[in-house]
Amino acid sequence: MKEFDATVVNASGREVILDRTAFYPEGGGQPDDKGVLAIGGEVCGVVGLKKDGNNIIHILDREVNVGVGIVATGKIDWEYRYACMRYHTALHLIDGIMETVYKSGMITGGQIYHDRARMDIDMPSLDKGKVAEILEKTNSIAKEGHYVLIREIDRADAMAMPGLSRTEPGRKLLEKLERIRVVEIVGIDTQADGGTHVKNTKEIGTIMLNGYENKGARRKRIEIVLA
Repeated sequence: MKEFDATVVNASGREVILDRTAFYPEGGGQPDDKGVLAIGGEVCGVVGLKKDGNNIIHILDREVNVGVGIVATGKIDWEYRYACMRYHTALHLIDGIMETVYKSGMITGGQIYHDRARMDIDMPSLDKGKVAEILEKTNSIAKEGHYVLIREIDRADAMAMPGLSRTEPGRKLLEKLERIRVVEIVGIDTQADGGTHVKNTKEIGTIMLNGYENKGARRKRIEIVLA
């Protein structure tokens, strides 16, 4: 969804809450969306988002004076969002290849930007040569065109799926949620995830290594760019 209509349920200064939204608030290493909100006769830039319980607060580039019930139209900066989607799916695919093909390497952190992404990996044997090998395999599989499916499942089903969350904080989160959103790269990887993704791995493009850091005996950091 690139554009949507919604109703204002709360507004104060530069902050607006809508009854629904397609803007993605920062989470899981993926940054806030950008875009515009047409509201009260003005077109304002959406420069940030934050969560407040079940609500998402849209932070605008200027104050607006609008009342509850006013209809607003939001428009996502699609070029920015789509870039983040490609990088998010790329990181999942790399993680899936390491899990299914190499049987080693736990992802301990990551961050997505619109022009690059990085991931921290617990894998003592990971050097630049091994990274190049992993990315070559990942690119080969990406070009095969695996569909990316998104669904929600019950907590009991999620807890019965080994490897659905590969970090201790993630496993603890699964225990608290009634419904879990699952992102599956068909035939490669299945993970609990709340972010946005492309529909097919062909959309990722070519993954290239942009940086490698040895952060310690176990922790290695790689940065990727897409072409």
